[in-house]
Amino acid sequence: MRECISIHVGQAGVQMGNACWELYCLEHGIQPDGQMPSDKTIGGGDDSFNTFFSETGSGKHVPRAVFVDLEPSVIDEVRTGVYRQMFHPEQLITGKEDAANNYARGHYTIGKEIVDIVLDRIRKTADNCTGLQGFLIFHSFGGGTGSGFTSLLSTPSIRTIYGREFLVPMVNACLAP
Repeated sequence: MRECISIHVGQAGVQMGNACWELYCLEHGIQPDGQMPSDKTIGGGDDSFNTFFSETGSGKHVPRAVFVDLEPSVIDEVRTGVYRQMFHPEQLITGKEDAANNYARGHYTIGKEIVDIVLDRIRKTADNCTGLQGFLIFHSFGGGTGSGFTSLLSTPSIRTIYGREFLVPMVNACLAP
């Protein structure tokens, strides 16, 4: 199976992720609680949703995604939103203090406090894949978390662990002001 892991970083990345996962669910007939309607046959046609979703033993479809922000308010919207039951709490990672639109705070100070937690969650998500194809990283070019923390996370961390060992490509979806 070919799997992709989505990583949503900072306010822009998390908000894009929230919209993307809603769209993925609508496209593939997955309900907000992660369940597939009983009238939809699994394995009988298009199983392309397995690229982005993993299925639990109870039949729930869980996004292969990690959401991270250095402050909790935007991820709290995911935690309380319509699709809240679809995400495991460990997929939603927040710090206590934002980077205040400052690259250096996101990369060198505040971001360093949670980078190991995020990398561990990415590793656990990747370990559950049988044919990891790559990462989709959603973030902004500006801001402290979108720019600073993403650069801390992706270079050299993710690239060192996965890029060279598995030759896994990374695709960035970026927003500029």
